[in-house]
Amino acid sequence: MYDYIEGKLAFKSPAYAVIDINGLGYHINISLNTYAKLGDNNRFKLFTWLHVKEDGHTLYGFADEGERRLFLYLISVSGIGANTARMMLSSITPEEIQEAIVSGHVATIQRIKGIGPKSAQRLILELQDKLKKDGPGTLISVPVNHTVKDEALSALVMLGFAKNIAEKVVDNEIKRQTGSLNVEQLIKAALKNL
Repeated sequence: MYDYIEGKLAFKSPAYAVIDINGLGYHINISLNTYAKLGDNNRFKLFTWLHVKEDGHTLYGFADEGERRLFLYLISVSGIGANTARMMLSSITPEEIQEAIVSGHVATIQRIKGIGPKSAQRLILELQDKLKKDGPGTLISVPVNHTVKDEALSALVMLGFAKNIAEKVVDNEIKRQTGSLNVEQLIKAALKNL
């Protein structure tokens, strides 16, 4: 529902931040990783995810798109809820979590409070292939310099294609075309070869 919220950082604590947008304060739960990145900035942008339950709506915020993407992977695993995923992101960095899952390092994941041996093994079993498929660029945020290639590649990754494979196909399409392509044309051409 909400992709991101940007505004004045009214309050921050290790557990949550309040972002003020024209007099309306959004209470957003954050990880320690995000808290560390907030710094002393007056304005800030948090990528968000809205958790809707019978007894309430809770916003979770992330300093970058990659952390949010990993959070969504984590909560897709049976037995890992939003608070447990936030605890994981607070205990070790998103990059360390991804590396531990991809390499199958159960001990690293087990060190996180609330994660036992069975949960650690389930995380690895269910997410290892997904994170390997996405490649190490999974936690890299969407490029700031939006070239046609960057936007097309970002769209293909969002559609579920592995970044490294999509990048090769996009590069081949750019080399093959004699004229300039817009984003839509490049995506359509790449989809034919994926």
